Amino acid sequence: MNDLNKVRNIGISAHIDSGKTTLTERILFYTNRIHAIHEVRGKDGVGAKMDSMELERERGITIQSAATHCEWKQHHINIIDTPGHVDFTVEVERALRVLDGAVLVLCGVAGVQSQSLTVDRQMKRYNVPRIAFINKCDRAGANPFRVTGQLREKLKLNAIMMQIPIGLEAAHEGVVDLVKMKAVYFDGPNGEEIRYEEIPASLLEMASTRRDELIEAASMFDDELAEAYLEGEVSEAQIMRAVRAGTLALELTPVFLGSAYKNRGVQALLDGVLDYLPKPTEVENRALDIDNDEAEIILSNDPDAPLAALAFKLEDGRYGQLTYVRIYQGTISKGSTIHNTRDRKKVKVGRLVRMHAAEMEDIESASAGDLIALFGIDCASGDTFTDGRINVALTSMHVPEPVIQLMVKPVDNKAQINMSKALRRFTREDPTFRTFVDPESGETIISGMGELHLDVYIERMRREYRAHVETGAPQVAYRESISQMATFDYTHKKQTGGSGQYARVAGFIEPCEEEYIYSPQIVGGVIPKEFISSCDKGFKSMMPKGRLIGFPVTGVKVVINDGAAHSVDSSDVAFQEAARGAFRDVYSRAKPMILEPIMKVSVEGPVEFQGGIVRTLIQRRGLVTGTVEQDDFVQVDADVPLAEMFGYATDLRSATQGKSEFTMEFGRYSQVPQSIAEELKKKFDEARTGKKAAASTDDSKKGKKK
Repeated sequence: MNDLNKVRNIGISAHIDSGKTTLTERILFYTNRIHAIHEVRGKDGVGAKMDSMELERERGITIQSAATHCEWKQHHINIIDTPGHVDFTVEVERALRVLDGAVLVLCGVAGVQSQSLTVDRQMKRYNVPRIAFINKCDRAGANPFRVTGQLREKLKLNAIMMQIPIGLEAAHEGVVDLVKMKAVYFDGPNGEEIRYEEIPASLLEMASTRRDELIEAASMFDDELAEAYLEGEVSEAQIMRAVRAGTLALELTPVFLGSAYKNRGVQALLDGVLDYLPKPTEVENRALDIDNDEAEIILSNDPDAPLAALAFKLEDGRYGQLTYVRIYQGTISKGSTIHNTRDRKKVKVGRLVRMHAAEMEDIESASAGDLIALFGIDCASGDTFTDGRINVALTSMHVPEPVIQLMVKPVDNKAQINMSKALRRFTREDPTFRTFVDPESGETIISGMGELHLDVYIERMRREYRAHVETGAPQVAYRESISQMATFDYTHKKQTGGSGQYARVAGFIEPCEEEYIYSPQIVGGVIPKEFISSCDKGFKSMMPKGRLIGFPVTGVKVVINDGAAHSVDSSDVAFQEAARGAFRDVYSRAKPMILEPIMKVSVEGPVEFQGGIVRTLIQRRGLVTGTVEQDDFVQVDADVPLAEMFGYATDLRSATQGKSEFTMEFGRYSQVPQSIAEELKKKFDEARTGKKAAASTDDSKKGKKK
C-alpha cells in the first residue's frame, strides 16, 4: 500500500441480474482471496462471499454494497460490489462517490437496460472513469457487438472493443485479445489456467478489422500512436498508453468480454483494471476549506500531508458502529486521535480494519488512497475526518428523495422497543430510508425508494431485532404546490393583559422551480430587521403539511414587501404567527394542486407478449415512451404514476405467463388528474373528520369519569 501507483479503488456496478456478484466471486478466487467458488443463490448452502446477509442469499440479490480487497500482479485492488436494484441506488451512489474507477457490467443478451442508464448517470456525476465488461457471452442470444453498439447509442459512450469472442452461446470458448493479437483460452476446472494461442483462421479478418478500429479510436489521445499507425509499426505499449489516456479523460470506454459463471475472461478484465483504470494519484480530489470561506482546495494523496478522510457508509452491528472511510490525504493509525469537522469532536481510533465482505482484518495504519473501516466511532454518513492540522469538508453525495411510505405498528410492547432500535439503526445506515411519527394519528411511518426497499427493512426488523410489526397499505409520497400568484396582507393581533402580540405582513406567493424560496423586499424598515427571519421561519413551518391533503408543499416563492410592527407588542413569535396566518389565508387563492411521483418503468419480456405488456401499462395511466425489439425480446419504457404501480408484478406475471420482469425508478413530479385530486381531498377530509369525532368522544368519556 506504500506505492500508490500499485493501488486501484474500483466499484462493480450494473443493472440487476447482470452478474456483478458472480464476477466479484471469480475475482476473489483468481486472486486467492477465497479458495472455493460458491453461487449467488446459495444453492450449496454457502452463497457468494460478498452476499453475506441471509436475505441476500435467499433472494439472490445484493442489498448492501460490500467491500473487499485483493492482490493481482503485485497490485492492491480495493473492490466494492454494489446492488443492481434501483431501490438500493444510494448504495451505488455512495460507492461511486469514493471510488477512482468502475467496471460497468452488462448482460450479453439484454445489453443496456434501465438501471444501466442510472448507473452510467451516477458515474458521470462523480466523473468516474469506467471499463465495460459484457458478461454472459455463453447464454443463448448473446451478442457483444450489439451491446457495444448500445453503449454508443444509449449511453453516448465512446465504447471500443478490446477483445472479440471466440464463439458465442454454447460455442463460447474464449476471447481474442486485440492488443496482443492472440487467442486467449481459460482451461482447468475453474478457468484458472490461461492459454495463449494463435488466432483461429476464421476470426483473423474480423480481429484485424476490429484492431484497426481500436487503434483509430485510441490514436485520438496519443500523437505517437497516430504517427506509428500511419507508418504501419504499432506496439502494444503505444496502444495501451493511448487507451489509458482516453479512459482517464472520460472519453473512451474499453470493452471486455466473457462469462463469469463459466469462468472465462475474468483474468483479462483484471489486467484491464490495472492497465486502464486510474491510480489514486491520477484522480483530482477536492475539498472545501472551512477556515477560508469554503474555498476549494485540491488534496495531494500524500501520506505525510494533513489527514483528510470521508466517512461514506455506516453499519450498526451488534458490537457497535462500523464506519467505512476513504482516505484522500494523510495517514490514520491505530490509537491516533482524529477530528470530525462537522461537530468539531475529537475521537480516538481504537480499532482499524480492512473489510473482506462481512469479515474484518485488523491493521495498524492506513494512508492516502486506501478504503478501510473504523470501529466504535460515533459519526454520520458524509462526515469528514482530519488530524486537526487542517479544517476541511469533503463534499457529500447526492441522496434521492423517498417516494413511498408505509405505516408500521408493533404487535406488543417488546416489539415496540425492538422496532425503535431497528429504525434508529436503519436511518443511520441508509439516508434514503426515513421514519417519522404522524402528529395527528400517532402512527409510525417509514418511507423509502420502493416496495422492495421497505419490504427488505420490514424483514430485517423481524430477523435481526425480533421486532414483529404489522404494516398498513403503502402510501404514495404526494406533494402539494401552487399554480398561480396570489397576494396577501395579514395582521396578527392578540391582547391577553400586559403586552400583547402585533405583526402585519404583506406581499405575494408565486410558483417557482425550487422547493421553497423566501425573498424579503422590505423598504424603509416597516418590518424591523430582526423580525424578517421570523417571517421566514413562519412560512417555512407551513411547508411540511399542505392544506389540501396534508402532504408537503413544494415549488413556492414567498415575497414580503410591506408590513407593520409595534414598538411594544411586536416579537419573534408575533411575526411567525403573522406569516403562518398569511399563508393559510393566501394558499387557497393561489389555486393549489396535488403532485404525484411519476416513475420511469422499463418492462422486458418475450416479443409475443408485447401487446399484453403495453396493455398493463396503459391500464395504469401509463404513457409509453419507447419500445425496443431485440431478437425475440422486447423492452417497453413508460412513465407511470407510482400510485398505480402497487401490485404490478402480479399483473405482469399473469399477462406474460411469468416470462417478463420490470424495473422502475423515480422520474419527476406531475399534477394529478382532477378526478383523482377530488378523491384524495375527500379521503383526507373524511380521515380528519373521523379523527376529530374520535377525539371528542374520548374527551366526553374522560369528562364522565371525572
